[in-house]
Amino acid sequence: MITAQRTLSLLERTGAILILRTAAADPAERIAHAAIAGGFTVLEIPLTVPDALGAISRLRKEYGDEISVGAGSVLDADLAEQALDAGATVLVTPHVAPDVIATAKSRDVAAISGAFTPTEVVQAHRAGADLVKLFPAELHGPAYLTSLRAPLPHIPICPTGGVTPDNVGEWFAAGAVAVGVAGHIARAGGPELDTDRIRTAATEFLDLLADIRA
Repeated sequence: MITAQRTLSLLERTGAILILRTAAADPAERIAHAAIAGGFTVLEIPLTVPDALGAISRLRKEYGDEISVGAGSVLDADLAEQALDAGATVLVTPHVAPDVIATAKSRDVAAISGAFTPTEVVQAHRAGADLVKLFPAELHGPAYLTSLRAPLPHIPICPTGGVTPDNVGEWFAAGAVAVGVAGHIARAGGPELDTDRIRTAATEFLDLLADIRA
């Protein structure tokens, strides 16, 4: 069983959640298989992806408790329940959504709440979010996270948006506990989604994180 603590332990191990924001479910699943082979253990499929719930269900059935597969862009409690019924083990929101966080808590799955301003970060934390997703992180960069962390060092923050191998070290230096990564891994496969290249990119990115976090 993938509990909230199990997901957080998997995320702590790698330091990154892979976001599979694709135009359809099939490419999301193809990227997921390659990235899992490359070492990723926590993935997110946004509900904006057609048949996202089907993809979540299929990945959970194939990998069982080996990985944690979350639903992203969860806007309300109804969507949260649908995602959980499909097998999602993480609920990720782009905004502060206390009803989604409460739903996650009621089913013992991890809640990652989007936030941007200091007020939103505190609200998400007080609502019970396990992690606060700084989104969109690329707008102000790592310096903004440094500023947030100064008065809020007790709140675990996961920057998402614009995270690349070139800047991921800066994010961790600024106080990130993990990062959300998307485009870099998917783009590595090119238009044909070469799974060998995606797997290699995933492994190289996680190796880089291991060195940075060491």
